[in-house]
Amino acid sequence: MAGHSKFKNIQFRKDRQDSLRSKLFSKFSRDITLAARAGLPDPAANSRLRLAIANAKAESMPKDNIDRAIKKAQGGDADTYEEIRYEGFGPGGVSLIVEVLTDNRNRAAANVRTVFGKNGGNMGDAGSVAFLFDRLGEIIYPLAAGSDDKIMEAAIDAGAQDVLSDEDGHVIHTAFEDLAEVAEALEAALGAAKSTNLIWKAKTDVPVVAADVPGLMKLIDALDDDDDVQNVWTNADIVEEG
Repeated sequence: MAGHSKFKNIQFRKDRQDSLRSKLFSKFSRDITLAARAGLPDPAANSRLRLAIANAKAESMPKDNIDRAIKKAQGGDADTYEEIRYEGFGPGGVSLIVEVLTDNRNRAAANVRTVFGKNGGNMGDAGSVAFLFDRLGEIIYPLAAGSDDKIMEAAIDAGAQDVLSDEDGHVIHTAFEDLAEVAEALEAALGAAKSTNLIWKAKTDVPVVAADVPGLMKLIDALDDDDDVQNVWTNADIVEEG
């Protein structure tokens, strides 16, 4: 018998260990700084900044850290940050999208390419795998937020595209351009979300057999360990033998 795990299109963040929390906070700080630099430094008037702060708070990032990140933008320190997307292939025929926020494009490209090469993968050209994913907004609520019917009704009223509810919670998907508006409507109806993000959702999942799992996980972990890497997305669906 073979089954499929809930590995599908997971956003990999190594926030499970206390030793990596500072790295996670650093990534949130850069996201907040860039959001504040792109618009107004007031979250009430900047939906992107508001979402970045909400995600940082969901991971218990201290208020002082958040305030410092915003002040960096006001001081012009975010001018050199660039958002870059790299695409590639991993063990088992899996496609990966790597989102980077960096102040050195050449360093970031070299590091990502090296990680792919040393861990059984290949970095592809721009657009080589993005067409296999949909760019969506994703809003996650815990089970305690309400019943399946309550969440569904709130999501429909807010203009969401889809709702998936299971024993782990409620996942609400929106069109890319509607994320901020839907998130605000849901917060008014349900309270603060557990997380709010833009994601790359695979159109079709690729089964990965047990023999390829260690290599794939090693590649993903190595990418996530790079300071410039913000998010890693994949279309992997691990097949559990047994």
